[in-house]
Amino acid sequence: MQAPQLLALLAGGEAVSGEWLAERAGVTRAAIWKQVEALRSRGVPIEARGAAGYRLPWPVQMLDIKRIRAGVPVPVRKRLGTLEVHWELDSTSSELQRRAAALADLSMVLAETQSAGRGRRGRTWLSPPGLNLYLSCLKRFDAGFASLSGLSLAVGVILLRALESLGIADAGLKWPNDVLAQGGKLAGILVELSGEYQGPCAAVIGVGLNLRLTDTLREQAGQPTCDLAALAGGTPPDRNQVAAALITALIEGLGQFEREGFAGFVDEYARHDLLKEAPLRVHGAQGVLDGVGAGVDVRGALQVWAADGLRSIDSADVTVRRA
Repeated sequence: MQAPQLLALLAGGEAVSGEWLAERAGVTRAAIWKQVEALRSRGVPIEARGAAGYRLPWPVQMLDIKRIRAGVPVPVRKRLGTLEVHWELDSTSSELQRRAAALADLSMVLAETQSAGRGRRGRTWLSPPGLNLYLSCLKRFDAGFASLSGLSLAVGVILLRALESLGIADAGLKWPNDVLAQGGKLAGILVELSGEYQGPCAAVIGVGLNLRLTDTLREQAGQPTCDLAALAGGTPPDRNQVAAALITALIEGLGQFEREGFAGFVDEYARHDLLKEAPLRVHGAQGVLDGVGAGVDVRGALQVWAADGLRSIDSADVTVRRA
């Protein structure tokens, strides 16, 4: 029995005996224990209940490509490219980048777990199986890099639209690509471009969204975090439902971005902007800038009122914190 099969058998949240698991798989109980330990090492909180066996503290939903596809409205589904669900990838974005030339526009790749999930500025994105959502989308553009200013900010708005469609409206946006709630990171967005500056290009858009975080994962994150469980009264929406909502919002929202650019999102972004009117400290290659957040412009640049006037921060290669 491999880890995916074991997690699927434990997904209901009820105790399952090691003996039954071993008999079902035709292996020894020691082999079952080895797979339990493998899942635990990835961050899955499997509990041992003595003679009762193993259990998860709550049910989980394994990603199901048929259920995800069925959750996307038919008119939107017609625009969906390839849809894949993997047990494990190094990262969903890396998988799309490797195969981008052969994949259709608006192809989506999901994974139950990532061995090398990537966040902004080379940070690792923790990716335990079964708990959260790791999705990447391939979007092609004809106008080139020059037309894509503010894309990561627009994706933040798109993600909030998906959450609102699920009844979750308590999250906000931190420039340039973080989604926060209750003072902690709920989701991260990573946009990577390839192609021509003024010609055809492609964006690989990676989204990591926390549905459930254990105490151990929160400690490993090294920063304040939040999950959908906390925003939904203890039980997050079904993972397949969340995946379908995000795919739907991406297809619709990226179409809007292609037509309107970030100008079509700037007002909506302003309603969710957590840095507006907040005291800020910006660390970058030019040193440290202190000021007060003044929103973002139509290009997606951060506006900061500083001692010498209004400053625009274009580079995402900076660190912005509340002062």
